[in-house]
Amino acid sequence: MRIAVDAMGGDFAPLEIVAGAVQAANLLPAVERIFLIGNQAAIESELRRHGTISPKIELRHASETVGMDESPALAIRRKRDNSISRAVDMVKAGAADAALSAGNTGAMVVAATLKLRTLQGVSRPAIATVMPTQDRPVLLLDAGANAMCDAGLLLQFALMGSIYSHEVLGQAKPVVGLLSIGGEETKGNDTTLGAFPLLKAADEKGLIVFRGNVEGHDIFRGETDVIVCDGFTGNVVLKTSESASRAISYWMKREFTASLPRKAGALLLRGAFASLKRRMDPDLYGGAPLLGVNGVCIISHGASRAKSIYHAIRVASEAVGHQVNDRMVNAIGKASTIL
Repeated sequence: MRIAVDAMGGDFAPLEIVAGAVQAANLLPAVERIFLIGNQAAIESELRRHGTISPKIELRHASETVGMDESPALAIRRKRDNSISRAVDMVKAGAADAALSAGNTGAMVVAATLKLRTLQGVSRPAIATVMPTQDRPVLLLDAGANAMCDAGLLLQFALMGSIYSHEVLGQAKPVVGLLSIGGEETKGNDTTLGAFPLLKAADEKGLIVFRGNVEGHDIFRGETDVIVCDGFTGNVVLKTSESASRAISYWMKREFTASLPRKAGALLLRGAFASLKRRMDPDLYGGAPLLGVNGVCIISHGASRAKSIYHAIRVASEAVGHQVNDRMVNAIGKASTIL
């Protein structure tokens, strides 16, 4: 299990990226090698902070970095020696089993799509984001790779998401929902109206378990394992959920410290708050897999800290170990008669 990590991507690179990689090298026995890719001098400087370094960690120099505000396609084309491309190149060459970056999301999507190509039968890859719910995590895709989608793409997303949920997230029979503006089959736009019968047909063929349309208020109920939508909608849902989570945390802290009696009550509930914080912690899910490319690519949040990077490396190793890509090709092949 060899993971190529873009050490220069993200708001806190390379400090947090290196720290997370060091943790993963020490704590994940299944990971045989972690390649830290980027400015070698900067990476070595961070590694020295950690004293004795695991022999699992190797450095690969890349002279360029893709900025968060750069055009993904232009950056990948013009900056040939950027750390994102070099990580993906290692997967393409068979030198690494997975690539990981907390840098420019669009650049990661472009590099993976151009260099690795999509799996047989897959039209476009999708970013699959894991979100916490009442009882179990839900996989939302697409979370930003494709702003515009047709019905056929949503069917592919459902198939890929269902397999990932089963293999990596451990759901025995993942339940798939189509994100729309109403539960009725007749509700939605042209894309969701077209996708509904395709998902229903996939259910009848035993390829997925389709519950029908789901609305925004269904996302966190824990009754659906995979929710499919276009990348524009998915990204709005994701960013809104992140913002709401931070706002609720801030409001709770402010209200529970507003007076002495409230502070006393908060102390009594400290255990419950700690449990709630762990359940809602997005760092535990590490990063979002880019499903549908001919390789394993994990996209982490730009604000990722060491804990998140550690879990992203764990997620990458699990995706490789479960051979999800082979299963996705098989499922999409079986669904070809539906389109």
